[in-house]
Amino acid sequence: MDDLLARIWADLMGRVDGPMSFRLVLQPAVAVILAVRAGLHDARTGRPAYGWAVFTDPLHRRDLLREGWKAIAKVFVMAVVIDVGYQLLVLRAIYPFEALVIAFLLACVPYLLVRGPVNRLMRLRRRPAERRLT
Repeated sequence: MDDLLARIWADLMGRVDGPMSFRLVLQPAVAVILAVRAGLHDARTGRPAYGWAVFTDPLHRRDLLREGWKAIAKVFVMAVVIDVGYQLLVLRAIYPFEALVIAFLLACVPYLLVRGPVNRLMRLRRRPAERRLT
């Protein structure tokens, strides 16, 4: 088990440099762009911050997760495909668990971290304008 964890850690750290390292910037950037778009839409429609709603609204949790997955699925799948390509090129083997971990880190984490704060910032920015109108 220790050998497995050591190999996984070494493989994950080895992805930082070398061939195809551009994906470590490109994939999170695409996820952030999608999260900003979704956060702006949430703010316009008056929805609560995404991450907060997922954790605190059990009635709508499934729908929120489905909507989030729908928005990020293509980026996640591309992250898996690109990481499998990296593994074949550099490691000469395929490690599916590692590909899923990398895809989650590059696609899902940035999306989850950005969507809610964008919503909150846009709602805060709009409140003073709404007060002046009344």
